[in-house]
Amino acid sequence: MKEPEFDDLKTVLQERLPRVSAEPLKRDLWPDMLRKLNSQQVRVPWWDWALLAGATLLLCFFPGIIPALLYQL
Repeated sequence: MKEPEFDDLKTVLQERLPRVSAEPLKRDLWPDMLRKLNSQQVRVPWWDWALLAGATLLLCFFPGIIPALLYQL
């Protein structure tokens, strides 16, 4: 790119992108983040359990699949 193209790109970027404020945040966000992480409970949908049961049954009825699956890892 030539110098005029850089100047054009610079002006377009300055017009399109918002300015970042120089002042820091008024408060610390980490305590809010910890509170949110601690409040969330791990919920596993029922279909995940159904898929796990199906995969277990499949491996029990067809144990020859196990080497093929391990090869894919």
